Amino acid sequence: MKEIVVISGKGGTGKTSLSASFAFLSGSEAIIADCDVDAADMHLLMSPDFAHNEDFYSGQMASIDNEVCTSCGLCLEKCRFDAIETDGERYQVKELDCEGCGYCERICPVGAISMKEQKAGQFYISGTRMKNTLVHARLRAGAENSGKLVAKVKKEAKRLAEQENKKYVIADGSPGIGCPVISSLSGADYVVIVTEPTVSGLHDLKRVYELVKKFDIKTSCIINKHDLNPEITNRIMDFIDSESVVHLCNIPYSNTFTDAITRGITVLENGDTEMIKVIKNAWETIKKSINDK
Repeated sequence: MKEIVVISGKGGTGKTSLSASFAFLSGSEAIIADCDVDAADMHLLMSPDFAHNEDFYSGQMASIDNEVCTSCGLCLEKCRFDAIETDGERYQVKELDCEGCGYCERICPVGAISMKEQKAGQFYISGTRMKNTLVHARLRAGAENSGKLVAKVKKEAKRLAEQENKKYVIADGSPGIGCPVISSLSGADYVVIVTEPTVSGLHDLKRVYELVKKFDIKTSCIINKHDLNPEITNRIMDFIDSESVVHLCNIPYSNTFTDAITRGITVLENGDTEMIKVIKNAWETIKKSINDK
C-alpha cells in the first residue's frame, strides 16, 4: 500500500478538485482521506453516506458548577484569556476563549470549577459514489488540535487500506505549512504539490517544498491555470527543475473546475476531453513513479 498526499502552499490552487479526480480514477483500489479538517470539502464531490459517525474529543475546557460557586469572582479576575463572564450572579465559561490551562480550577477556593474533555469535532467513515471509502472529519469552529485529528484520519485510512488490501491511500492535505500539513506528510510515500502561476503561488510553493524536503519524500508538481501568467509559470518550471521535482503536468485555466464543483462532480466528469487526458496522464505518472520506488 502506498500513500499519496496532495498539498498546496496556498488555498485556491485546485488541490481538492485534483485529489477528488485521483480518487475517481483510482476507484476501489484506494482509500481516500480528507486531511483538510479545518475546511473539509471532499465530501461535496464524492457523495459520502456518513455511515460511521463519531465525536472527536481533544483538549480540555473549564466548567463551572453554579450550585457550588460562591460568586467570589476570583476566576474572572485571574483568567488571562478573559474566558470567564458573569451576569452579576452566575459565572460561566466562554467556550471559544477558554485555552484549557486549568489555572481557574486550581485557584477556585470551593472547588466549583472542573476541567472537562472538549468535543473538538466529528469523525466519519463513508462509502462513496466512486466505489471507494472516504475517511474524513470536521473540526469544530474555534477548536484546536487539527494536527491530532488529521493523524486520526490518516491512521484509520491506512488501517482500512491494509485490512482491505488496497493499493493506495490518497490524502487531500491542508494548504500551507502548519501542523495539519506536517501531520498529513508523516509516513507518506509520495507528494503532489499543486500550485498556480502567481507571485504568492510561487512563494508558497517554495515554502511548502522546504517543508516536504525535511521528510525526504519523492515530490511532484502540478501547475494549475498555467496560461494565466507564462512568465511565472516559467519561473516555477525553473524552480522545480532545479530541485529535481517531478513535473506532472500544466493545466490551463478553465471554467470546467468551477462548473464541476457547482454540480458536485469531479472535473473528469464534466466533459472536457483535453482536461480529462491531462489529469489521467498525471495519475498514470504518479502510479508509475510510486511503483518504481
